[in-house]
Amino acid sequence: MSEEKKKLYLLDAYALIYRAYYAFIKNPRINSKGFNTSAVFGFTNSLLEILTKEDPTHIAVVFDPSGPTFRHEEYPEYKANREATPEDIKLSVPYIKSVIEALNIPVIVKDGFEADDVIGTLSALASKEGFETYMMTPDKDYSQLVKDNVFMYKPRSFGGGIDIWGVEEVKAKFGIEKPIQVIDILALWGDSADNIPGCPGVGEKRAKDMINAYGSIDGIYEHVEELKGKQKENMINFEEQVRLSYHLATIRLDVPVELNEKELKREKPNMDAVNKLFEELEFKNLISRVNKLFGSAPVQGDLFGAPAADSDKNVEEEVYTSHKTINDVVHHYYLIDSEMKLASLRAELSVQDRFSFDTETTSVNAMEADLVGMSFSWIANEAYYVPVPSDKEKATAFVESFRSIFEDSKVLKIAQNLKYDMLVLKKYGIDVKGPYFDTMVAHHLLYPGMKNNMDFMAETYLDYTPVSFESVVGPKGAKQKNMRDLSPEAVVDYAAEDADITLQLAEKFMPEIAESDVKQLFDEIEMPLIAVLADMEFEGVTLDDKALHDFAAKLRTKIIAIEKQIIELAGMEFNIASPKQVGEVLFGHLKIDEKAKKTKSGQYSTNEETLQKLKDKHEIIPAILEHRGLVKLLNTYVEALPKLINTSTNRIHTSYNQAIVVTGRLSSTNPNLQNIPIRDDNGKEIRKAFTASDEDRVFLSADYSQVELRLMAHFSKDEHLIDAFNRGEDIHAATAAKIFKVPLDEVDADMRRKAKTANFGIIYGISAFGLAERLTIPRKEAKAIIEGYFESFPGVKAFMDESVNIARENNFVETLYHRKRNLSDINSRNGVVRGMAERNAINAPIQGTAADIIKQAMVNVQKRFEEENIQSKMILQVHDELNFDVLKSEQDVVMKIVKEEMERAIKLSVPLEVDMGVGKNWLEAH
Repeated sequence: MSEEKKKLYLLDAYALIYRAYYAFIKNPRINSKGFNTSAVFGFTNSLLEILTKEDPTHIAVVFDPSGPTFRHEEYPEYKANREATPEDIKLSVPYIKSVIEALNIPVIVKDGFEADDVIGTLSALASKEGFETYMMTPDKDYSQLVKDNVFMYKPRSFGGGIDIWGVEEVKAKFGIEKPIQVIDILALWGDSADNIPGCPGVGEKRAKDMINAYGSIDGIYEHVEELKGKQKENMINFEEQVRLSYHLATIRLDVPVELNEKELKREKPNMDAVNKLFEELEFKNLISRVNKLFGSAPVQGDLFGAPAADSDKNVEEEVYTSHKTINDVVHHYYLIDSEMKLASLRAELSVQDRFSFDTETTSVNAMEADLVGMSFSWIANEAYYVPVPSDKEKATAFVESFRSIFEDSKVLKIAQNLKYDMLVLKKYGIDVKGPYFDTMVAHHLLYPGMKNNMDFMAETYLDYTPVSFESVVGPKGAKQKNMRDLSPEAVVDYAAEDADITLQLAEKFMPEIAESDVKQLFDEIEMPLIAVLADMEFEGVTLDDKALHDFAAKLRTKIIAIEKQIIELAGMEFNIASPKQVGEVLFGHLKIDEKAKKTKSGQYSTNEETLQKLKDKHEIIPAILEHRGLVKLLNTYVEALPKLINTSTNRIHTSYNQAIVVTGRLSSTNPNLQNIPIRDDNGKEIRKAFTASDEDRVFLSADYSQVELRLMAHFSKDEHLIDAFNRGEDIHAATAAKIFKVPLDEVDADMRRKAKTANFGIIYGISAFGLAERLTIPRKEAKAIIEGYFESFPGVKAFMDESVNIARENNFVETLYHRKRNLSDINSRNGVVRGMAERNAINAPIQGTAADIIKQAMVNVQKRFEEENIQSKMILQVHDELNFDVLKSEQDVVMKIVKEEMERAIKLSVPLEVDMGVGKNWLEAH
């Protein structure tokens, strides 16, 4: 029997921690305690990936020391330009070390030496002992260490897989004869991250070319007279700097550490410590994964014991938890399975001033779901489950018997994601009347940015883990059962518990809402809005699918023609859908950009941002961009939308989400109507397909005009901005006149374009660099425009500064309606992290207030419709726009109501204005 191959994995801790943290920077993982777990989760996930997929025999995680290293002592400027470590990373490191310790993996730190040097030394020692060593790091510097049995295990951009670099891969990547020459390239090229200076005027490509030509730094200096011009001059003048850079870039192989095979040998983890730690961090999915990985699947309440003999649950699906479960709490859940019990339940419900309810159905799509049962609760730990007949007619008659209960406007209806239950009941002819209390929306307002699902909230606020859906219907997959397939006895605990737990959560959140600044927002906007959204979703919107089918055919013809044009321009056949092949054609074959950047995976970057910058360099690039746009349009909308038409109603029924976007904006899914393109002719064809429902109706579009700029005027109190809006001036022309110091009537189209971009960009904290990119102008000119803007509108600059200061003091900002946006990174010492928080501090009050205003308008419009018995319907909300299916006979009165209610949704220091249009379809109306 052959001896097991020894595989050693050495992880560069901080490189992986930073990578994990920044992978979630735009959408950080925040747990119930407000702790940013992004770095811990990302690092842990990477570690588990190695243990799962690579099955190392030996492993260690190497950290940099807390103090300076020999490089700092020899060159004080080493890493001097690095941003401060983000506070969230500092707080995460102890947890990461605890995870590593719980997994029984050794941590190695050596004072005075970086992780690079420790890993370099260990890999050299391991090589002599017959190990196959993998250095896990995204850092290119490690390439110099690669040899026959030492590899780089290099993560791509987060979630993009792994590249393993051996000798041949390093040689190909750097265009060199042997990996050790990476040091020479770095010595010339320098490293801005580490503040290694290199040689001025020598970038990546030139460094590779020079080492390829002369073999080494020494080789270059032996032939320095062959160099020309500035390159020769710099190499001579900065020789000492180049030599220093070589020294700094060289990873040491003589660190005083030992290769202790016994200590590095992979051991079984301490599952008790792992589970408790993951529970604290709220890594629910990782708990299940790590238990399966290490062959331990502890059941609830008994970490090491076997499941009870009468348990019929799938042990592999169980997860360790310290929370109480249905088995630990005295509860009374009743199955209502007789007429006597049903009559008693209705009688009890009819005298309650509030109750919680939930529906069990056959689908997560409310418009496709059939009702299987309903559960009710009005006392904690007590609930009732009522099965509903499977026959549709009998079910409708059965649900009808609950009409007076659901439609009693004196009784508070409590639910989790109430809109779903309202939609399901609406299909059976029941309109659930307010007042309402939705625990999901309440939590979203009280704790913005946190998860809003019931299981998370139950564990966080009630110390309770509910019965899982999978434990009732089975694991996900083809064999998973439907609620309709189960007996009422099998469903009762799960269903009744949902109503019970929702009631308990409501009892916790109600006093918090009552005492908070968001009470008015919750009571007067968010709760009434649920009924408005339910009505809109139920009504749906008519889609001309034939027009889309015809348009799809035209698009396919156009795409084929452009593909042919691109191939001709390239002078060779290639797969236009492959970013890798596109990069090779543009930058390898056509040589459009000698300085073309490559991604971490080693291929040329061909994303839209990159190609937009080069679109004037070669006519093939606009063709590729157009091709991509048309393919996306075809796949995402033109072909997809007809498939979403409900076969029962022949309409599209999007689903609006109130509790996802932290700014308060509504989002929509199935389909996402917030991103319907409108700017170009092709995109307009899609809006054209959204039509009035019949010949007696028209499509009405009502759009707030420049609402965010008007809010900026109100927030900033800038007298010039307020005056321009109050005089009804073209705000972009008025801005241009101020910035460029010309009379209003002398503002030309180009000036207005630049001012418009500045107006909207400044709301989002645009930089001179960003404005220059957007306007395709020199950065100096962009800087002058921004400076001119702030000089012309000093109140805007004062507001922006004040918003950042308020955020720094409170760690949050808020809208005019007191919707909060938490900004825990606002005081970070890391400039990138802090900068993002500062931009949000400026934008969130404006964007969030705009979201609150249109929600208020929706509630007010619907109320007027009901009061005046209007039969026309509100059918779509998209950003700052409301759309209606309007009876021609009601057109004038509907336009009057909509304009009035939208424009007086809130009183500002400047008027709100609404642009309106009507037509046969959305395009004509908009």
